[in-house]
Amino acid sequence: MAAIPMAPSAEERSRPMTREEKKVILASSAGTIFEWYDFYLYGSLAAIIGAQFFSQYPEATRNVFALLAFAAGFLVRPFGALVFGRLGDLIGRKHTFLITIIIMGASTFLVGVLPNYESIGWLAPVALIALRMAQGLALGGEYGGAAIYVAEHAPQNRRGFYTSFIQTTATLGLLLSLVVILFTQIYVNANYPEVVLASGAKITAFAAWGWRIPFIVSILLLAISLYIRLQMKESPAFQKMKEEGTLSKAPLGEAFGQWKNAKIALLALLGMVAGQAVVWYTGQFYALFYLQSILRVDQFTANVLIAWSLTVGTFGFLFFGWLSDKIGRKPIILGGCLIAALTFFPLFELMTKTANPALYEAQQKTKIVVTADPAQCSFQFNPTGTSKFTSSCDVAKAALARSSATYSTEVAPAGTTTKVKIGETEIQAFDVTKLTGDEVKTVPAAFTKSMNEALQKAGYPGATNTSIVKIPIEPKEGLSNFAKMFDIFSGQKLTIIGILTLLVLYVTAVYGPIAAALVEFFPTRIRYSGLSLPYHIGNGWFGGLLPATSFAMVAATGDIYFGLWYPVAIALMTFVIGFFLVPETHKRDIFKQ
Repeated sequence: MAAIPMAPSAEERSRPMTREEKKVILASSAGTIFEWYDFYLYGSLAAIIGAQFFSQYPEATRNVFALLAFAAGFLVRPFGALVFGRLGDLIGRKHTFLITIIIMGASTFLVGVLPNYESIGWLAPVALIALRMAQGLALGGEYGGAAIYVAEHAPQNRRGFYTSFIQTTATLGLLLSLVVILFTQIYVNANYPEVVLASGAKITAFAAWGWRIPFIVSILLLAISLYIRLQMKESPAFQKMKEEGTLSKAPLGEAFGQWKNAKIALLALLGMVAGQAVVWYTGQFYALFYLQSILRVDQFTANVLIAWSLTVGTFGFLFFGWLSDKIGRKPIILGGCLIAALTFFPLFELMTKTANPALYEAQQKTKIVVTADPAQCSFQFNPTGTSKFTSSCDVAKAALARSSATYSTEVAPAGTTTKVKIGETEIQAFDVTKLTGDEVKTVPAAFTKSMNEALQKAGYPGATNTSIVKIPIEPKEGLSNFAKMFDIFSGQKLTIIGILTLLVLYVTAVYGPIAAALVEFFPTRIRYSGLSLPYHIGNGWFGGLLPATSFAMVAATGDIYFGLWYPVAIALMTFVIGFFLVPETHKRDIFKQ
């Protein structure tokens, strides 16, 4: 009978990592970067993709649907966690990695070649959402395996530091996607003419078809990732259980069907992951969306500013991972949640004041009042896509939201057509369903013209706004424009980068130690299943729905900062629950659980 391997001693697990172990962890991290790159391409190009696949809707509604399609990938992540978490506990970490990377790479490639709404009608958005869900399923099985794989190789007293390398992969994947998009956008727009749409409007070549290139080239990253994953060895902890015959036969039932383990998963979700998720998505995704869609910063400038903040702030993952080995996971994660909740409002207000001073000044000085029948005002958040947002109230609020106008709402008698008062100018809105004949074209056009004229008269900046932050590029110069990424040395740009970097540092504080903390929560035999579900519910549902929820909150209230109440409330909830109920775990021996 073969001897059962002994668990490694504390001294053995506290030694420095060998060269082979570092190679294995580097390979795991590199593959995970490519997988996050695939997932984040959509988030970075959400506005353009929305115009391609949801073109039947008005712009404000289209933006919500585009963000919801992005969120669809997050909604299914918990189901991916269940499916692949179970596989990871049954057949091993390595083989599960191979399955998830293939699904992710293939889905991303297919998004790049998918016909748009103009070509195949309603099948286009349905297929897009299906592919996003496939990506979410794959990612649901990816993160838990990567975090566990690294933690089970790491020396016991440096687990936070080594797992923090996995934590950097999400941000590095986003950064890689932004750089590829910038290169592609500059090259395509420099070498190919604008495209004229059926409506007569002109769009850049990148917006028309060039956006597909980053998705299509991901097939090369898939090949590289597969090669890397095939070189990896199985986790020593899993291999030890396999040889001992102590693998769980029903990891899902054991992880969530027994209260002692289910309670741990619930505490992990509400006392750590939910707050981490909203701080993460506010600091990276909502900040990018806020710059582009609310502050009207052009895509190139916004991406460059975000890219610099990610470059500077990413080292925070390693610092806070290292620090968590010294003082614990709990004070860093909960401290990050609390500080973020207390400072989000002033930071985003400072970002507005700095990035678009003319818009900020107009918002402070100009009083805009929407007088409407409350029954006509929708929340403008519609996952099913059944509402067309056609009432006079919704038409008025959508138009104001597109202009980033700040407004208040007053109640009008039932059945009253909505009126918008901008300064001293009053404009009557319209109900789309009541328009007939030529009114379908003339009434909306007249309303939009009157609205824009009143806003500009009241001080809202127009297309010639020179105060807005901008890194000017010359499309004809092609890739030489890439040097403009270093055109950041002005007070305005450096201030914005500083704000964005601070938001990224919040991300690194809550996210850097989270992998080690979650690994330490669960015993080896159910670790993959137990860890993955709370992580992906937190990040998939609490975090993934944040951009769409916050945008709808802004459109409903007329306050561009109101959407921040969502992450603030969740982060504060996590701080309170985590402070009183979540135990410290950084000294636990995960081989004895």
